[in-house]
Amino acid sequence: MRLFKTISLLISAALTLGIAQANQLTILHINDHHSHLRADGRMSLNIGGNNTRVRSGGFPAIVSTFDKLSEGKSNVLRLHAGDAITGDLYYTLFKGEADAALMNEVCFDAFALGNHEFDDGDAGLANFLDFLNSGDCQTPILAANVSPEVGVSPLTKNSATDYIQPFTVINKGGMKIGIIGIDIATKTKNSSSPDESTLFLDETETAQKYIDELAADGVNHIILLTHYQYQNDLKLAENLRGVDIIVGGDSHTLLGDFKDLGLNSKGPYPTMAKNADGEPVCVVQAWQYSQIVGELNVDFSNDGVVETCDGLPHMMLGDSFKRKNADGDRVEIEGTERQAVLDAINADPKLHLVEGDKDAEALLAGFSSKVDELKAAKIGNISEDLCLERIPGQGKSKLCDVSQTAAYGSDISNLVSHAFRDMARTSDIAIQNAGGVRIDVPAGDFTIGDAYKLLPFSNTLVELKMSGEEIKNVLEDALDYALNPEGSTGAYPYAAGVRWHVDVSRDKGSRFSGLEFKGPKDGTWTELDMDRIYTVVTNNYISSGRDGYLTFGTISKEGRVTNTYLDYAQSFVDYVRKVGTVDKLDKSDYSTQSFKK
Repeated sequence: MRLFKTISLLISAALTLGIAQANQLTILHINDHHSHLRADGRMSLNIGGNNTRVRSGGFPAIVSTFDKLSEGKSNVLRLHAGDAITGDLYYTLFKGEADAALMNEVCFDAFALGNHEFDDGDAGLANFLDFLNSGDCQTPILAANVSPEVGVSPLTKNSATDYIQPFTVINKGGMKIGIIGIDIATKTKNSSSPDESTLFLDETETAQKYIDELAADGVNHIILLTHYQYQNDLKLAENLRGVDIIVGGDSHTLLGDFKDLGLNSKGPYPTMAKNADGEPVCVVQAWQYSQIVGELNVDFSNDGVVETCDGLPHMMLGDSFKRKNADGDRVEIEGTERQAVLDAINADPKLHLVEGDKDAEALLAGFSSKVDELKAAKIGNISEDLCLERIPGQGKSKLCDVSQTAAYGSDISNLVSHAFRDMARTSDIAIQNAGGVRIDVPAGDFTIGDAYKLLPFSNTLVELKMSGEEIKNVLEDALDYALNPEGSTGAYPYAAGVRWHVDVSRDKGSRFSGLEFKGPKDGTWTELDMDRIYTVVTNNYISSGRDGYLTFGTISKEGRVTNTYLDYAQSFVDYVRKVGTVDKLDKSDYSTQSFKK
């Protein structure tokens, strides 16, 4: 496909040797901010050899960082790779209005849809995009492989491009730059809540279709703005002709060298690949939750081939640094200790003390006052740290070492399952998907705000009548989807009232063994009866077959399901209020009793 590029390059080099200069482009980007608009004070970094609690990120800091990094540069693109909404009380209360207002302070050149943009259906997404389009920016919304039914979906009342475009073309310094949006198809369809009539097309085929279309129109600088996961992006690069840059999201991947700071990254920033033409492709992602702004600098040849690309992930820090004192309390450091931290930050090009943009701060404050009213209410106490995990030993927890989750998985996900069974009252068993539980829970006071961070989605509890054999099938379905690269690790199951052993090396259908049951009033565990009918409580999201829970979906379609209309976050609030002090479960009550890879 790009033979003409090679020929053109040779001719150009021969005619203008030593004269021609490559075209330069800077891409500033974020992804997966998930309604995390305010700076976060919970992250710890190893700064100057000492564990230091910092205040990090926030959207006002993003605004000022985008502006700072744009200074003195003429060819700058501002990109967002999806999952702007859901995950914090700002979305719970404002349904995208707050996110849109802050995004318009950055004024992105393009925004790619992620899977969580569909959590409230096509109508909820249209509502968010109306907020986004209400400002002066009119950011192009990109999703080439998403096809809502025209005349049916609220996204396509009149035409396929009412809200969403497959691509946009931007001219920078004489360069025609095509930006194509790609959403993760299977995960969005099965792990979010798009309308049934909305289609999700193959990522690779769709991307190639529009690359070819743009190339035919003379666009030879091609960026894929994807919400497709880092490893998938690398495979995508290898399988496509004509792609130059992939700016991604969805996997919340930290790239760059953060080892000295105590953070584990998954690869270099940028990560270099080669496309199907054998030409370089720059692949980047910018972690999560408004913590990092990626800066990618690319030099192109005169015919649009990447010659060099480099850059940095910029982590934004506020002016607060706490360490434990002799009494074990975290306190603000002062004097020479504080100066040593500042010197270490100044010496690290990835770290920046950032003062948030004043206009963005004022805008956010108007939303934050209402959020604070809700968040502040204390409802109970957590007696010890509760680690978050998806698949046992995966290392998702920010609070606990992976050795603490390798055998039994997530403390908090098991506890949430027990809370749901308790609050549903008539249920024998509770099953919860790992991805529905979102944060570690540290020891100490627990508030309503904490509960809604923990369980941020608009779900209700439902009860299903199902056999022991169907329960086993649900677990097998969920684990298979969790292990599938096209699925989601968030599908891994946690439960109350049923426990098991897992061997992922075996084939689907035989990965779970030793299934045992203990009812709410039972004192001992007994073998799960394959023929007995149990009442199983879960959230309405996976009960419909989402996130790989196919057997749940079948049972729901057969009518063996009752919606309790109990809000799942509020149910956990009520549980914490009921028990007062929340203790970690005994390991015998964890759903995963052993995990073999």
